[in-house]
Amino acid sequence: MRNVPRPLLAVLLFCLFCLLGLPVKLLAGPSNSLMDVSADGKLLACSNRDSGTVTVVDLASHQVLREVTVGKKPEGITFVGASHSLAVAVYGDDQVVILDGDSGKIQDQVKVFDEPYGVVSSRDGKQLFVTLDYPGQLLEIDVEKGKVSRTLSVGRFVRGISLFPDEKRLLVTEFYTARVFSVDLEGWKTADQWDGSISDNLCRQITIHPTREKAYIPHIRSKITGMHGLGSIFPYVTIVDTGAGEGKRRKRIPMDSFLNNLVTASPWEVAVSADGKQFYALFSSTNDMFVCEVIDDDYRELGYRARLQLGNNPRAVKVAPDGKRFYVYNALDFNVVGYDAVTLKPLGTVTVTQNPLSEDVHKGKILFYSALQPMVGRRWISCSSCHPDGDPDGRTWHNPEGLRNTQSLAGLSWTHPVHWSADRDEVQDFEHTIRGPLMQGRGLISGPLNASLGDLNGGVSDRLDALAAYTNSHTFSISPHSKQGLSDAARRGRDLFFSEKTGCAECHAGPLYSDSVPREAAQIVRHDVGTGNDDVGEKMGPAYDTPTLLGVYRTAPYLHHGTAATLMDVLTTTNREDRHGHTSQLKKGQLEDLVEFLRALPYQDPEVEARQLGLKQVLK
Repeated sequence: MRNVPRPLLAVLLFCLFCLLGLPVKLLAGPSNSLMDVSADGKLLACSNRDSGTVTVVDLASHQVLREVTVGKKPEGITFVGASHSLAVAVYGDDQVVILDGDSGKIQDQVKVFDEPYGVVSSRDGKQLFVTLDYPGQLLEIDVEKGKVSRTLSVGRFVRGISLFPDEKRLLVTEFYTARVFSVDLEGWKTADQWDGSISDNLCRQITIHPTREKAYIPHIRSKITGMHGLGSIFPYVTIVDTGAGEGKRRKRIPMDSFLNNLVTASPWEVAVSADGKQFYALFSSTNDMFVCEVIDDDYRELGYRARLQLGNNPRAVKVAPDGKRFYVYNALDFNVVGYDAVTLKPLGTVTVTQNPLSEDVHKGKILFYSALQPMVGRRWISCSSCHPDGDPDGRTWHNPEGLRNTQSLAGLSWTHPVHWSADRDEVQDFEHTIRGPLMQGRGLISGPLNASLGDLNGGVSDRLDALAAYTNSHTFSISPHSKQGLSDAARRGRDLFFSEKTGCAECHAGPLYSDSVPREAAQIVRHDVGTGNDDVGEKMGPAYDTPTLLGVYRTAPYLHHGTAATLMDVLTTTNREDRHGHTSQLKKGQLEDLVEFLRALPYQDPEVEARQLGLKQVLK
């Protein structure tokens, strides 16, 4: 069968598996997800990000068998081969945990560099393949030895991963570009890639069709320029021809015009049935799903079948091996709902974890991810569209006030005021954005709204305070570049940073490496570092709020207008007249040392020192 084309071979094997009564899932090839179903169809497992747990459900009884604590922010999960063992990528603890789904016993913990996101298993269960969001790596883990056997740098910020049925190749995706890479597993090298549009963004997952040379990726398109400086975000499913050669292509299907111009937001995950005939796409901000038929015409690709309304913030969909059922994980309802694949009727709901969040944070998180009223009028955007899970989206937007690079929400509770221009002294001031032309929502306050930097909007609306409570709940993570302590280069860079020679610490001061702290509006400090005239559309410069440097290792591009691609650019090409630190007199080696120090931030928990110093924190 050496010369049989791959698609035909896949079809022949599919028919053979069906005749023999073998689990079809083993043919389809796994893809990363927050949820998985065992090859024998008996167990379902899901990772609970907010709880830090994995839940195992018996699908015969629809009962939770066990919930196992695995660590901070678990993401992708997979059954290991045809077994009931599970592997989960624990994003916040930088490890892959392997556990026995039948007993709940943790069997192994494999440390990785940083931010494991997607994980899939070989059919024999001997290898796991894992994507590291940062710094953009693919790992192979030897399950028996419990250690990383191979590492490959591939792209930047890679998340999605899917293994071909022949297990000779796999695909991975970049989060901020939706670029797709093909990796040759025998040669352990990147063999091909499919680039998308410059506006493609936020691609978390990829799944491969079981019998065709096709792969499907959910993502958005961030159009950073638009009428009146508002920009636009569009939901897409892109279909990639995975065959090599001149015919390879990407076909984008706009999901907001897929069904009578019904707008959807935040395409999160897709799934294909094992027979390759049914397709499922869910949208986490509008809480709905499209169920489609796969069309083999290389033109329409997908045919609309039905739309389902789901629970709060659906993040995973998985089809049972026999194709008769599929399951949806509603992340903020903390449940899994099973559906009949023919009638599309719900079969039952299983609560997989108890809500670990406070009432305010839970309510605020639902609002943060919602593209529905009262947050949004046109269903097209949510707060999470630009701040996914509190991270930046890697984009510099043409806002009405000028070019604005999206900032991380980590440590926001310590670093008010808000925005590059420090034009808002509390999160509740975002009621102006909710009611404004961008989101067009009804808003969370009944009655008049106080001006930004005027009387406080906090304490006026319970829902608005809840949104602030969630937004202010994001904390810093220790830099992976300082896990083993500061390197010699970073120590030299630290000395330079705090020296009068550079003056960096004059503005980037204290445990938060910023002089931006909660204070009265009249006391807000802004600095003109010579970048305010770079944008002819700037309306509020040239002085800006000092951003924290904690976590700066993963938040490129830099500066308010995003023109500094690297930290070295911040210190050199964009630092005119030494107004952003006295760095022109530094030698190359000194500049490199300073960059190493910046990459190592934070190297200790900054909140400990902040509390010791009596710094103010805004909790809601």
